[in-house]
Amino acid sequence: MRKVAGIIPARYQSTRFPGKPLAMIQGKPMIQRVYENAAKSALLSRIIIATDDKRIANAAASFGAEVFMTSAGHPSGTDRVAEVAEQIEESIIINIQGDEPLLPGRLLDALAEALKEESVPVASLMARRTDLDGMADPNRVKVVVDDRGYAMYFSRAPIPQGARDYYHLHIGIYGYQREFLGEFARMRASRLETAERLEQLRILEAGFKIKMIEVPYTALSVDAPEDIIRVEEFLKKGVHE
Repeated sequence: MRKVAGIIPARYQSTRFPGKPLAMIQGKPMIQRVYENAAKSALLSRIIIATDDKRIANAAASFGAEVFMTSAGHPSGTDRVAEVAEQIEESIIINIQGDEPLLPGRLLDALAEALKEESVPVASLMARRTDLDGMADPNRVKVVVDDRGYAMYFSRAPIPQGARDYYHLHIGIYGYQREFLGEFARMRASRLETAERLEQLRILEAGFKIKMIEVPYTALSVDAPEDIIRVEEFLKKGVHE
């Protein structure tokens, strides 16, 4: 059976929220909550925290996580994940966002299942949303898919324009065939990627496919300190796995 590795890229510096991976959420650093939820996956054979910061590495080691120290020069978390992927044997790589402290492990399994088909180079997640007013929010990335579930386009703009029933919200967790991840990291940034500030458009513009998996989940990510309060309120209500 092909093995699956989950890699959590984590950097200390952040314009909006310095030290975000170590922000405390009900007594635990956020990176630990991400790790513990990932550990509930049934298909991940290995979970690695990839960082260039000793403070994050020390915190990860304190709760028993495997840590890889990476270059400080990576422009994105994907590049950091790709560096680690080159050093391990697992053939399927799941890039787990370090700012998703409530992400259920079963969603990582959904990506791993899709990537058992080796003809699928990349898979990602989306959720159907009926709150159409949210389509105008540029921080909500939308995706439209074809009849086979492959992404046609991602945008910060409302797509499809004029939707009356629902839209698909992209959840930025990706799974890759390891060989393709290395190829992707070596590609130059594309025109559409630069315009939309969405690196996944580099894949589509290069002619590759992204398999989208619809899941019943709406991401609650941490982008700023005030988001910690929202996550803690969810935890208090038990609205998580």
